[in-house]
Amino acid sequence: MSRAPMWRAIVALGVIAASLFFALTQSARLGLDLRGGTQIVLETKDSPLVKADAESTQRALEVLRQRVDALGVSEPSLYRSGQQRIFVELPGLQDPREAAEVIGRTAQLTVHPVQGATDKQDENKGKAAKDGSRTLADPDQKGAFLKLGPTALTGEGVKDAEAVLDQQAMSGWMVNLTFREQAGKDWARVTGAAACAPQGAPERRVAIVLDGKVLSAPGVNADVACKVGISGGSTQITGGFGREEARDLAALVKGGALPVPVEVVEQRTVGPTLGADAIAASAQAAIIGLALTGLFIIVVYRLLGALAIIALALYGLISYAALVALGATLTLPGLAGFVLAIGMAVDANVLVFERAREEYLGARALKSASAHLDKPLSIGFSKAWSAVVDSNVTTLLAAGLLFFFASGPVKGFGVTLSIGVLVSMISALVITRVLADFAIRRRYVRGRPGLTGITSTGRVRAWLAHRKPRLVHHRRRWLGVSALLIVVAVAGIGLRGLAFGVEFTGGRLVEYSTSRPVDVDTARTAVTDAGFPRAVVQESGDGDISVRTGELSNDQQHTIRTALAKEGGEVTVERDELIGPSLGDELRRHALIALGIAVAAQLIYLSVRFRWTFAAAAVSAMVHDVLLVVGLFAWLGKPVDSVFLAALLTVIGYSVNDTVVVFDRVREARRRDPAADLETTANKAVIQTLPRTVNTGMGALFILAALAVLGGDSLADFSVALIAGVVIGMASTVFTAVPIAVQLEGSRPAPPVRPKRSENSGARSPLERRGRARDSGAVV
Repeated sequence: MSRAPMWRAIVALGVIAASLFFALTQSARLGLDLRGGTQIVLETKDSPLVKADAESTQRALEVLRQRVDALGVSEPSLYRSGQQRIFVELPGLQDPREAAEVIGRTAQLTVHPVQGATDKQDENKGKAAKDGSRTLADPDQKGAFLKLGPTALTGEGVKDAEAVLDQQAMSGWMVNLTFREQAGKDWARVTGAAACAPQGAPERRVAIVLDGKVLSAPGVNADVACKVGISGGSTQITGGFGREEARDLAALVKGGALPVPVEVVEQRTVGPTLGADAIAASAQAAIIGLALTGLFIIVVYRLLGALAIIALALYGLISYAALVALGATLTLPGLAGFVLAIGMAVDANVLVFERAREEYLGARALKSASAHLDKPLSIGFSKAWSAVVDSNVTTLLAAGLLFFFASGPVKGFGVTLSIGVLVSMISALVITRVLADFAIRRRYVRGRPGLTGITSTGRVRAWLAHRKPRLVHHRRRWLGVSALLIVVAVAGIGLRGLAFGVEFTGGRLVEYSTSRPVDVDTARTAVTDAGFPRAVVQESGDGDISVRTGELSNDQQHTIRTALAKEGGEVTVERDELIGPSLGDELRRHALIALGIAVAAQLIYLSVRFRWTFAAAAVSAMVHDVLLVVGLFAWLGKPVDSVFLAALLTVIGYSVNDTVVVFDRVREARRRDPAADLETTANKAVIQTLPRTVNTGMGALFILAALAVLGGDSLADFSVALIAGVVIGMASTVFTAVPIAVQLEGSRPAPPVRPKRSENSGARSPLERRGRARDSGAVV
C-alpha cells in the first residue's frame, strides 16, 4: 500500500473510533419540540433607574434562575442571547401560565409598618405619598384598607424562602423567611415598633407587600417585647396559602426583585405526545427513505454503491457523534436537516462514481492501459474534488445564515445541516475512497470489473449518447418558459398573497387535541361564544383544532381550552406558539436580510471561483427557483413560517449546488481548449453531468418523499418546499443557468487564456486526449 492510501485509512479509522467513543458515552440533547415542554423568550426593558444592557440582563438571568429552580422543573435551561434576550426552557412543563406568572413578574417585595386602617378608599391608594406612605387593600377584611408607612426593608434583604406546612393552623401553608444580617436588624426594628401598639390595634400589624399587593399583614404576637421585636433573622409569612401558592411565593421572594422589567416576546409549548410522535415519524421516514435511496444507489453502481451505503452509515455515526460532542441541541427541523444532509453525501459519491465511469469508458474505447479499475477511480476522486468543495461551500453559506439569523428550532436545522455537509465530504472523499481502494485491489473484483458498476454506460448516459440533444441551442425558448413561470409565481404572490405564520406577523397559534372528535364548525362556534369571534379556527392534523389569534394571554388561552372541552371532552395542548409583534417584525426583517445576504454571498463566492458571468447566471437561476417555490406556496395557501425559511435557504444551496457542478465541467473544458465554441462546450458539459443530476435528485427525492408522507404535519410543508426546490433546481440548471451564462459570455467574452494541462501529473486523461485528437483532425 502506498503512503497516501495508508494515511487515508488511518484518518478514517481514527474518525470512526472517535465517533464511536462519543456516540456510546454521550447522549444527544433533545429540543423541547422533541421531548415536550415550554420555552419562553424574555426581553428586558429600560427602567427609570437602570438601562437594559448586557450587564443588567445577566443579573436578571441569575434572579430568574433562582425562581425557575424553585419551580421544581427538571433540567431547566436559561441563557442570555444578545444584549436583552433571555431564553428559558422548561422541559415537561405543559401549562405556561404558572411559569410566565412566576418568572416574568418584577417581584418587588417590601415590608411596611401599618399606620392605621380605614374603610374609605384613599386618593393615594396604591401610590406612594410624599412621606412614603400609601393605602392598600386589607387581605384579611373585605372592603377595608390599610394605611402603610414608608418601606422598612425590601426583598433584597431576604436570604432564603421556603414553603412549609403551617403546623399550628394545620389549614394551609406558610413561607419561612431568613434575612441577611442588616435586613434581620431592620425586621427586628419594625416589629419592635409595632409591638408597642395595643393588642388589636392596626398599628400592631406589619404588612408584607408584593408588587403593590398586601400578601399578609400579621399582627405581632403578645410575647414580643416593645422596642425589641422579632430577632434571630427569620420569620414566617402566613395567610392560609395553598401548597402551590406558598411555593410560588417562596420562589418570588427568594429570587428577589428583577433589576429591570421583562416582557414575554415569544412562548412555545409542545406536548410530550407530539414530540414523541415527531421522533417516531421522522425516524420511520428516515429509515424508509434511506432504504429506498440505498437500494437505488446499489442498483445503479453495484459494488461501489454498496460501499457508498456503508460509508453513508458511517456518515450517520460521525454526524451524530459530532452533534453530541459539540453539545448541540437536536430539534425537529434539525432531524430534517440531518436526513437532508444525507442527500448531500449521496451527491458527493455520485459525482465521484459518474466521473470514474466516464474515465473508464473513455479508456476502454481507446483500449488504453488506464482501463484498469484503479486509474479511472483515482481520476474520478481527484477531478470531482473541486465540484464537491464548491457545491458544499454554497450549501454551508445558506446553513450559516440560518444559524445567525434564525431562532429557536430552525437554528438547530442550520447546525445539523452544517455538520452534515462537512461530514459528507469526509464520508465521500475519505471513507468511500478507502473502501473502494480496498475493494478494487481484490483479485476477485479485478477479474469481474462489471461488479464495480463503473464499467456500464448507464440508462441516462446511453439515452443521451443515442439522442445527442442540443439542449443549450434552444436557450431562448427555455428562457422564455422560465420567464413565463416567474410571471405565474409572481401572480400567485400578488393575487393570493402569502400566508405568513405567527413568527412573522406576531400573535398566538394553539393546537388542541380532543378526546372526542369535534368538527371545525362546532369548534369555531365554541371559540366565538367564549369571547373570541375574530380567532381563526381550523382543522389541523388528525382531527386536532388549531386556533390563531392576535394578542392572547395565558388565561384567555385557558378559557378557549375550557370552551372546547365542553364539546370534545378532555383537551390537551399539543402546540402553543406566542410571538410578540416586535419579535415578529424582527424575524421578518431577519428573513429578508438572510435571503439578501444569501444571494450576495453566493454571487461573491462564485465570482471568485468562476467568472462574474457564470456567477450572475447561477444567482439568476437561484432567484428563479426561490420565486417559483414561494409562488407555489402562495397558490397552495401553505404557511410561510420559519421552517419554510429553512427550506428556502436549503433550496438556495441545492440550486447553486447543481449549477456549480455543470459550470465546473465547463471551466475544465475551457481550460483545455479556450478557443472552442462556448455553446458546444456548455451543451457537452450538461450532457456529461446530467446522469449525476438525475441520480442525485432521485436519491434526495426518495428521502424527501418519505418525510412528506410519513413525517407528519410539522415536516410535510418543509418537505413539499424541498421537493419542489430540488425538481425546479435540477431543471433550472439546464434550462436557466446555462443558457443565461452562454448569453452573458456571448456579450462579455472572457479574455484569452493559455490552455492548462490536466492536474493529474501533467498527463491528460484518455477522454481528453481523444477529444483533442478529434478537434485537430487526427485519426483516433
